[in-house]
This record gives sequence, C-alpha cells and structure tokens, in this order.
Amino acid sequence: MGKREEITVILAYISVCIIWGSTYLAIRIGVSDFPPELFAGIRFLIAGALVLLFAYFKGYKFPENVTDFKRQAIVGLFLLMGGNGLVVWAEQWVYSGATSLLMAIVPLFNAILELFLINGPRIGLKGWFGLILGFGGVALLVLSGSEARIIDVSGGGLLMLAAFSWSLGSVYSKTFKASGTTVANIGIQMFAGGIGLTLIGLLLGEASQIHLTGKGLWAMAYLIFLGSILGYSSYIYLLQKWPASKAGTYAYINPIVGVFLGAVLLGEPVSSKVFISAIIILGGVFLVQLSKTSKKVE
Repeated sequence: MGKREEITVILAYISVCIIWGSTYLAIRIGVSDFPPELFAGIRFLIAGALVLLFAYFKGYKFPENVTDFKRQAIVGLFLLMGGNGLVVWAEQWVYSGATSLLMAIVPLFNAILELFLINGPRIGLKGWFGLILGFGGVALLVLSGSEARIIDVSGGGLLMLAAFSWSLGSVYSKTFKASGTTVANIGIQMFAGGIGLTLIGLLLGEASQIHLTGKGLWAMAYLIFLGSILGYSSYIYLLQKWPASKAGTYAYINPIVGVFLGAVLLGEPVSSKVFISAIIILGGVFLVQLSKTSKKVE
C-alpha cells in the first residue's frame, strides 16, 4: 500500500469513527418523530438512488452478472436491513449513547466470524488482547449506564442481534471478489437495504404513523448525506483494505462520540466511569491497529 493510499485509508477510518458516532444521535432524534423502519428505509432508498445515479452518469462499472448483483444486495440486507434496522428500532427507547456502547461488540463478532474463512485474515495475539480490552471498556460503560436505567434486556438483545447481522454482512463481503466499482456496489447495497426496510415498515403499518417535522427532516438529511453516502462509503472502502476485525474497531470510538453528543445535546446520563472506559477502549483500539495480520494456513 502506497503512502497516499495509506493516508486515504486512515482518513476513511477517522470519518467512520466520528460520523457514525454522531449518527446514533441523529437516529434517536429522527425516531422521536418518524416511524423507525420507514425512517431507515427512506434514508437508504434516497441515499442508494443518489449513489446509483452518480455511478451511472459517471460511467462507473456495475456488477457483471445477476449473481454479483445478488451478492451486493445480500451485503446490504445484512448490514442495513438487519444491522441498522434493528438499531433504529431499539433507539425508540434505548438512549443513543447506550446504543453506541452496545454496538461496540461488532469487532469481536468480526474476528470470531473470520475464523471460519479459508485463508481469511487474522490478527495476532496483541490484536486479540486489544479486542478483549476494548470490549472490557465497553462493558464497564454499559454497567455504569445500567445504573441510570438507560438499557433494558429487550433493547440490549436487539442491539446484539444488530451487531451480529452487521458483522455477518461485513465478513460476507470479503468472501467474494466484486466485479463492479466500489461506488456502484455501495449504491446497490444501500438501495437493497432501503427496499427491505421500507417493506418491513409498510408491513408493520408504519405509513399511517408518518409525522413530518423540521427536526425529523434535518435528522434524515444528515443521515442520508453524511451517515450513508460519506460514512457508509468510507466503511466499505475500509473493508477492502483492512481485515473486518480491524476495520470494525471504529465501533470502539463511536461510543465516545455517541455518549458525548447524547449527553451534551440530549441530556442523556453520563457517569464518571465514562472517562476511565474511554481510556480502556482507546487502548484496545491502539493494540488492534498495531497488530499484524496473517493468513490462515490450510
């Protein structure tokens, strides 16, 4: 990897860490005025359509056959319909900061799932220790948050399913070679996820619950252009350059951003243990980022 490409990868990682940390806040604001699955579905339909139109008019290469289209759609369904859809549903009653904390289990799921890939990427002992350390920091945050009654069993269970679905999509995306350009594939993923989420919302009868407000529309716009187009594109690019276990460490930074914004802008409860947890989490991320990767020997 050349110097310029290394810088681009690092910038993509920073974008995912900061932007996605703030999307939990935007989702929390959005679902206070808008039915959850339609809120997420419309977000990804619009974002996906914009990316696909951009790819088409720029002449970017699309997948070569139906099988490749299906593969990209499956990635989108795992990541967005399963992962993001469950997050949005849970944020109807789980605070945005708590949601970002629980989703930090993603890197651990990624690393575990990659064990089942033939010749899949690996992180060393130092990286595994970093993953466990980071998860320990998240656990401390969750325990301190439970004292303030911001997390319940049902919300926690949904978010664990969301994290697992996100990890499945992330790892599955690395099991095949994409035939189209990154931009076109991202558009397909978002549009497929948007269709799935919209259908679920309609089946749940959410159409009658739509209540447009300026606050909700601003949240939607932020999630479309920053959360989806910039953040999601950065993440997919990152997956092409790093192992899923390493790319997924963004989920350790998101809680710091999410808890801070939730506390400052929405008045969500924060304990003094947040600062200790932040140090532990960042230490875990640092170890994973330093860890060398290797291929599984057949």
